[in-house]
Amino acid sequence: MKILLFFLLPLFLTAQTITLQILGSGGPEFSKRASSSYIVWVDGKAKALVDAGGGAFTRFAEAEAKIEDLNFIALTHLHIDHAADLPAFMKAGFFSERTAALPILGTTAAGKFPNIEVYLKRLFGKNGAYAYMDDILTKQSDSFQIVPHMFDQGFNSRNYGDIIVGMAGVNHGSIPAIAYCLSIGGKKILFAGDTSAQSEKLTMLADEVDYLVVHHAIAEHAGHYAKKLHVTPTRIGEVAGKAGVKNLVLSHRMKRTYDSEEESLELIRKNYKGNIIWAEDLMKIKVQ
Repeated sequence: MKILLFFLLPLFLTAQTITLQILGSGGPEFSKRASSSYIVWVDGKAKALVDAGGGAFTRFAEAEAKIEDLNFIALTHLHIDHAADLPAFMKAGFFSERTAALPILGTTAAGKFPNIEVYLKRLFGKNGAYAYMDDILTKQSDSFQIVPHMFDQGFNSRNYGDIIVGMAGVNHGSIPAIAYCLSIGGKKILFAGDTSAQSEKLTMLADEVDYLVVHHAIAEHAGHYAKKLHVTPTRIGEVAGKAGVKNLVLSHRMKRTYDSEEESLELIRKNYKGNIIWAEDLMKIKVQ
């Protein structure tokens, strides 16, 4: 019995290899950067895709990821630079070997923004923009079924295979938006999405996370309207510092912020002393 345990011990001690990859580090403008999109790899497989902005489709292929491996796709909100490439992923999936249903996580409705179920119907329903693929909303799909998973603006949690997804609604002006915290093998990666972080929801969700991916879409001196939509560098530092974030990844980098990056780092550092990483397209970060 002791000999058997000796040989089995390495199996029990083997930890999951978790990698965060930036597909798109840019925003809604003409840039060499793709728009917002991220992969979480587990043991060499792309298990989660968070956001699918313009360029994400190409970056996904460049990363050699497979749609067959995804546990889910999560959309933080339905702005074009976070969701526009979703139809391209679905069309390419027709030519993949995937057969399992694919959950698409998203928000409830508000104003001109539909909930995730209506959004998918507007894309692929019988009267949708891509009605020729309407079977993808059914179990009779020629490829695989996509299933909307809708979450309100409160705190929620759900398991997707080996990933526990915690989520909370965050401030992004009047646009319904969700931040997602992925827990895998004792590690936590939080995707803040676009948010002004005016409430404490993001801070609460970010408690002791290993990586917080937050968007540096505005400089400190941005106008009043921009600050309703996006978080300032000072507020980034406050959230990360108060939450005890171990590593901070600054993404959604826009041209209007390029000349302010050094200033932003100084402002963040006033409240946050941890590691800071500037996101780049296709960058891989080993989660340790």
